[in-house]
Amino acid sequence: MVDRRTSITPTPTGHPLAFHTRSSDHDDLPHATKRKMADHLRKFESMFTLTPQRMRMIVEAFKETLELGLSKPGQVVPMIPTFVFGWPTGKEAGNFLAVDLGGTNLRVCLVALQGEGKFEITQSKYRLTEEQKQEDGQRLFDFCAECLKTFTDSSIESGAMKSGDILPLGFTFSYPCLQNAIDHGELIRWTKGFGAPNTEGHDVVAMFRQSLAKHSVPAEVVALTCDTTGTLIASHYVNPETKIACIFGTGCNAAYMEKIGHIPKLASLNLDPEAEIAINCEWGAFDSFEHEHLPRSKYDIIIDESSNKPGEQAFEKLISGRYLGEILRLIICELIDEGVLFLGQNTYKIEIPYSFDTAFLSLMESDPTDELLMIIGIFSHFFAVETTLAERQFFRALAKLVGKRAARLSACGIAAIVSKMGYLEQGCSVGADGSLYNKYPGFADRVHEGLQDIFGEKGRRIVTYHAEDGSGIGSAIVAAMTKQRKEAGIYSDL
Repeated sequence: MVDRRTSITPTPTGHPLAFHTRSSDHDDLPHATKRKMADHLRKFESMFTLTPQRMRMIVEAFKETLELGLSKPGQVVPMIPTFVFGWPTGKEAGNFLAVDLGGTNLRVCLVALQGEGKFEITQSKYRLTEEQKQEDGQRLFDFCAECLKTFTDSSIESGAMKSGDILPLGFTFSYPCLQNAIDHGELIRWTKGFGAPNTEGHDVVAMFRQSLAKHSVPAEVVALTCDTTGTLIASHYVNPETKIACIFGTGCNAAYMEKIGHIPKLASLNLDPEAEIAINCEWGAFDSFEHEHLPRSKYDIIIDESSNKPGEQAFEKLISGRYLGEILRLIICELIDEGVLFLGQNTYKIEIPYSFDTAFLSLMESDPTDELLMIIGIFSHFFAVETTLAERQFFRALAKLVGKRAARLSACGIAAIVSKMGYLEQGCSVGADGSLYNKYPGFADRVHEGLQDIFGEKGRRIVTYHAEDGSGIGSAIVAAMTKQRKEAGIYSDL
């Protein structure tokens, strides 16, 4: 029987390797002390803390990038005109269909707009298999049409839809597209794990229309939109103070309304310069390739260089839920290599890339117990390592640093649009959505704190709130607005 405290295992090179397990917090065990952890924490505080001065510099650079994207095509932050003209009146009414082809689900909705910011929604979700995401593009749209047909048939049966009615449909397709009209979109490239061949470079609306006709679906695609633009329109329909919409989730993005006269790259269309058009910023790409403005730590650089698109989506890699857990995991692994943490414990599980979920950071920050029992649970259950209270306090403080930096950088993006558009004096609402915004404790408060650090006391006038459903309600409202616009003969070819 070997002693429980230390057992010797020969390594492949023949050197003995000590594994330590422990039954209580004895001082003689190779664990990091509180003082030692505090020294390390100070180093990370200076690395991850954003001063108000630094934030204001980022905002200025961000504004210049937004302007550049409006002035000419093919920029890093593309500032895509969506051909959604102006705000909803709030009086839009009638029945509309919405289809959202997401990364994991296909969602189909029947939306009854009732005017005055009111609506009713009936919806169904259909799971997408990994095979469907990789099979031929036309077959993927056939599947979408089949699901919509099933949904409309049951809506007619229940009396929610009238037999013989052909309803206008808003199609939410949140993948990079080249749009030169609201019902036309050429897929530039698939993201979110899709790889369906014969789709990139093709008009996805034409493909979807072909599938709808094949399955006799009583729907007509009138608008192609992305979830961020839909979020902007739905949020303004319900709360007319809304001027900006943001998504803070596994990805990040923003949309806002711009005067056509301020978009030089649209000059050739000869549109009314006073009219407004919604802009899909695709701002996750800010500071890509050059890396001149954002405060990247060595851990951020490792994530970028080992990603499937090195150099790209620089802003997204610092603030998106996809990467925050990985930043923390890389710090922990470095401290393991330096012999600071988990000495003598088997740490192979935590050394697996992306094994540390961003949800763990949320749990660590919200652990209400003195002993930090949730953090004990995370490390013992998922990674099979034991922790001391000093280590757990350190992990919690680290999670806070990483989470806070993400929120403060997010505030810089919002501030750039606010400053560019001159919204600070009268103030505005920002509809925000996504898993980070909705589920990460204190994220919204830290964004607000960041806005006050950038703008001073006036920053309080910029208020974020939980946005309305962009890909369902928003898509239906965009369909309603487009139908009205074209019936009135306004820019009917766009």
